[in-house]
Amino acid sequence: MRRHLAGRNLGALGVSHPVFHSFPDTMTSPAFSLCVYCGSRPGADAAFIDTARAVGEWIGNRGGQLVYGGGRNGLMGVVAEATLAAGGRVVGIIPKALVEKEWAHNGCTELHVVDTMHERKRMMAERADAFLALPGGIGTFEEFFEVWTWRQLGYHDKPVGLLNAGGYYDGLMAFLRTGVEQAFMSEWQMDLIRVGTDAEALLPELVQAAGLAPADRLEAI
Repeated sequence: MRRHLAGRNLGALGVSHPVFHSFPDTMTSPAFSLCVYCGSRPGADAAFIDTARAVGEWIGNRGGQLVYGGGRNGLMGVVAEATLAAGGRVVGIIPKALVEKEWAHNGCTELHVVDTMHERKRMMAERADAFLALPGGIGTFEEFFEVWTWRQLGYHDKPVGLLNAGGYYDGLMAFLRTGVEQAFMSEWQMDLIRVGTDAEALLPELVQAAGLAPADRLEAI
């Protein structure tokens, strides 16, 4: 059974009628839908690009769907292209202002153009079964922390993952441990996120936690 947003304050964000562009595809019912947050830049380490490509290939090869911010630059473009090349669906959701800057990926299976960042994030959350953050900048940080906070507050019960490629998030994890040590955070909050360094290990864990496939069937996806 797929998990859904619980509503409450998320509904108060309000969504108008977004512009929607759809392109032909043969997959009508993806095996799972994974929301990926990542940078609009490629980063300094080639490992970041390799990781984004591996995530996209994993999604596509297993009949999945990528939900992401709709951009064509940086790691965002890499994960989208890799998913499409592997046969997966890609749902891009992007604010109108970024489309006007020509940052939109027009090759998405579905491209939704919305008015605000709030609409973008809400739609991404609604279309996903699980969430994964790759290396990125302040936009990625904000999206990751927000969806983690929503999980803590009970607005959704979907798995949240952090892929620590190339040790990029080592400093963040140390800082979060300081938050626990100084009693501003609790261990149960840390337990709400799943952290890994290997995409091949973390991705099936997220899919299984979303309730979409038992452990003995993950390899068949």
